[in-house]
Amino acid sequence: MSLPATFLQQVERLIPRQRRFDDPLSTLAFGTDASFYRLIPQLVVRVESEEEVVQLLQLASAERVPVTFRAAGTSLSGQAISDSLLIVLGDNWNGREVRNQGAQIRLQPGVIGAQANVALAPWQRKIGPDPASINACKIGGIVANNASGMCCGTAQNSYHTLAGMRLVLADGSVLDTEDAASVAAFQASHGELLEQLARLGRQTRADSELAARIRHKYRLKNTTGLSLNALVDFDQPLDILSHLLVGSEGTLGFISSVTYHTVPDHPHKASALLVFPDVDSCCRAVSVLKSQPVSAVELLDRRSLRSVENKPGMPEWVRGLSAGACALLIEARAASQSLLHEQLAQIMDSLADFALEKRVDFSEDPAVYNQLWKIRKDTFPAVGAVRETGTTVIIEDVTFPVEQLAEGVNRLLALFDKHGYDEAIIFGHALEGNLHFVFTQGFDNPEQVARYQAFMDEVALLVAVEFGGSLKAEHGTGRNMAPFVELEWGTDAYQLMWRIKRLLDPLGILNPDVVLSEDPQIHLKHLKPLPAADELVDKCIECGFCEPVCPSKELTLSPRQRIVIWRDIQARQRRGEDTRELERRYQYQGLDTCAATGLCAQRCPVGINTGDLVRKLRGRDANQQWRADWLATHFAATLSAARLTLRAADGARRLLGAPLLTKVSSGLRTVSGQRLPQWSSAMPQAAQPLRIGAPAGDARPRVVYLAACVSRVMGPAFADPEQMPLIDKTRALLDKAGFQAIFPERQDNLCCGQPFASKGYAEQAERKRQELVDALLEASRGGLDPVYCDTSPCTLRLLQDGLDPRLKLFDPVKFIREKLLDRLQITPQQQPVAVHVTCSTQHLGEAQGLIDIARRCAREVIVPEGIHCCGFAGDKGFTTPELNAHALRTLQDAVQHCSEGLSTSRTCEIGLSQHAGIDYHGLVYLVDRVSRPRA
Repeated sequence: MSLPATFLQQVERLIPRQRRFDDPLSTLAFGTDASFYRLIPQLVVRVESEEEVVQLLQLASAERVPVTFRAAGTSLSGQAISDSLLIVLGDNWNGREVRNQGAQIRLQPGVIGAQANVALAPWQRKIGPDPASINACKIGGIVANNASGMCCGTAQNSYHTLAGMRLVLADGSVLDTEDAASVAAFQASHGELLEQLARLGRQTRADSELAARIRHKYRLKNTTGLSLNALVDFDQPLDILSHLLVGSEGTLGFISSVTYHTVPDHPHKASALLVFPDVDSCCRAVSVLKSQPVSAVELLDRRSLRSVENKPGMPEWVRGLSAGACALLIEARAASQSLLHEQLAQIMDSLADFALEKRVDFSEDPAVYNQLWKIRKDTFPAVGAVRETGTTVIIEDVTFPVEQLAEGVNRLLALFDKHGYDEAIIFGHALEGNLHFVFTQGFDNPEQVARYQAFMDEVALLVAVEFGGSLKAEHGTGRNMAPFVELEWGTDAYQLMWRIKRLLDPLGILNPDVVLSEDPQIHLKHLKPLPAADELVDKCIECGFCEPVCPSKELTLSPRQRIVIWRDIQARQRRGEDTRELERRYQYQGLDTCAATGLCAQRCPVGINTGDLVRKLRGRDANQQWRADWLATHFAATLSAARLTLRAADGARRLLGAPLLTKVSSGLRTVSGQRLPQWSSAMPQAAQPLRIGAPAGDARPRVVYLAACVSRVMGPAFADPEQMPLIDKTRALLDKAGFQAIFPERQDNLCCGQPFASKGYAEQAERKRQELVDALLEASRGGLDPVYCDTSPCTLRLLQDGLDPRLKLFDPVKFIREKLLDRLQITPQQQPVAVHVTCSTQHLGEAQGLIDIARRCAREVIVPEGIHCCGFAGDKGFTTPELNAHALRTLQDAVQHCSEGLSTSRTCEIGLSQHAGIDYHGLVYLVDRVSRPRA
């Protein structure tokens, strides 16, 4: 059914065009969450204020338009998709307020969970929920799904740590439970609703059998259905209402902000891994650990251990475990090291009588416990990585009573065998009896769907009926388990949920068919296809973990969305459909605005670098081979031409003045169809050509200085107070530390190949890379001398495809950290500095090193939150400046009191300087300024 014309007209008046999406590419891109369902919304609206939400809900109520809310879309059970109106959060939902020295925190729904914990870190506090997706999921989803996690259990979830809530009901009414005026107004306008909630509470508490069942269900980890415990835990209707919203998955209202009681984040921790010979003894140990001072106990069956045993970095002993082995990963935390050691001794004493097949003792060494947790965290992606193309990865989430955990595990294993899910694995939060099981499933034909249906029917009977457990412990009911809510809860509790739904959403417009559905087959409909697209991305499970680090997210497409659209294009082409219009739109949205820096791969559970796909597709369209060949062969002339262009631009600036040149440049760019670059005041002046004579009689240690082509071409901007070029500043610092700089022969003809690779010219890129490697070997006397590269992207380019082992290559951070600091006396400056950790620095593993050096050189260091990639991406800042502007849209506010910014990439510094309002320089400028030779 189409959306009513009157509704669309009113939405057009309310929401600007750039925040409304109804074209086929955008709606398909937003029609995906992390689940195995897909619905294509008719309209997507990005909201930036509560008032917009209120007005949209009022319009939707008037026209009976179904509405779904989405925060990050990492939900696993189909909660965040719609075939009607999808409301997504924009930038302005990122507010957070820490209260009472961290005892409470008030958060808007767009705050990423991990960001909330960063805000609380100075007080050694954190929010209670700790879902595995905490680096990507947002507070809105965490609360709406009552997400928990590995250490959270039931005591620290959103329901039990809720201190206050601001919410919007289906009719557009607003209630802030922490605002007396708001409460009074709501009581006046919605007194009848509050009385009905109070009456439902009294009736439920008076029904001893129902009340006992509710209390029993929430003794376990449980997110199946609505939060009926609100009716027995509270008698005040405002408390009932706010706690009903927790876990309601957007079916009862919109959560505009939430206040948490925070929990301690103890600084001292240790982890151990104990492998038991069988499931039974492993689960008996869980029962013992339930009364011990442990913060997490994760169970891994032999199948899950087998799924990761051949991954790089895994201990050799994992491969040698017996067929029936079952492991517990145990973590303990404490406020002091002495208390931690006391707890560890107590824990191990409690398990002294258990036979163990393998034991990795408690360790406080980050290298050890990170490796142990890597075993646990790699299990889910391991299944995704081996799945057959075209199938999806399904992760289910059940709870057994802990005393029946062993039998529950064995019965699940038997169901896997019965239905042929040979790849399925089990792991989970054992202290709560909460098990995740992961398997792969195709939905290409009725037989596959029938197999899934038969399996899920048996799982539901096993868990909910036979064991009295929960079909959803922490992932939310969604549409996945909606048909089984009555089976688990019984008819009276199920009808109570419907009474609540109809009371708060009488028109049924809020997220229909989620949590509660009258369609018993809803879990078998709208199943998401995952067709083959390209071997580089076919393992994508569309979880969205990649999205927070993508600079083009919300400008055009995120990595997840790029893959979704490319999959659809390939599937349409195989069906013989005309995809030219879709491909035309994808050119800009998918390819032109992708920075291709590969940060998405660092967040992806299966390691997908969507930038590799983008470069491959650019290479497919790279039809200027002759031009790339000429540029590669005549690279010195290319650099000369680039310097000439910069001199011409600076001459125009001198003639016209910077403001007028900016305006003229913008007009010329528009007239040229966006082909001419945009000039800005941060544009560099031309650097002088590098002229270096051979040193004579210098006995100091040699360093081969590889000056990147951008360093050789681009000098400081005209308005930058720091007018010494990067090469001269670096040479001065090396000289101060007692090194002599040696330059390769014919340096102006050398290039790492990155400019060619980013445009899809792989052959020319590799040729230039090899030329450079040969020149560096010659200059370094066969690798005898270290090689210093002054730009981190070039360093990464040389290293990522495997460098000649004779070469010792350093980026600025690593060289300063390992070679210079011990030779310099540092006196840190008082003025605060901002640090931008480039994508390449992150890939090189030097992010913390850069921040540590900055903190050694300045009293105050600011690392702006949420800026992972600047979006300049080589030359994208010139050719697609909107990408750079979008990626850095929050930068100026974050660094406004800093005197200077630091980076390790000259091109990144151009965009950073333009959008920050302060000048960004290479790290060497700060180090040189605050240092003198050590005596």
